Amino acid sequence: MKINKNIIKELNDYLEEFNLTEIEYSEKDIKVKISKSRISKNIETVTTSINDKLIKQEPSTDSSKKITSPIIGTAYLAPEPGGKKFIDVGQKIKKGDTVMIVEAMKTMNHVPSPIDGVVKEICVEDGQPVEFGQTIASLD
Repeated sequence: MKINKNIIKELNDYLEEFNLTEIEYSEKDIKVKISKSRISKNIETVTTSINDKLIKQEPSTDSSKKITSPIIGTAYLAPEPGGKKFIDVGQKIKKGDTVMIVEAMKTMNHVPSPIDGVVKEICVEDGQPVEFGQTIASLD
């Protein structure tokens, strides 16, 4: 079977022109699929945004206790949309109380408070992505 190189070149040109990552062409018994990876540009963007955030953060002399996310995922402040929040600023909580839910891979993971205290600040918005070790709340 002989493949027409012009078809491949033309498909590749379409990838560039329309900023596609994949294109497929078929005619009779011939099927050609061309794909490109755009990972390097995305990594550059993520790295730049992380560096910008790191530069903007100032050293803190805050003595409050921090609760951090145990996993990467999406933070939810209530058990269901429109439901009562797990914690509010000024609320007393005990060790083991659920602070929020972090969803990862379609699994809802309850994040328990590791300490007793009064909620000083909730550091994430409902539905916001969180990273491992990111502060999600602080207590006094």
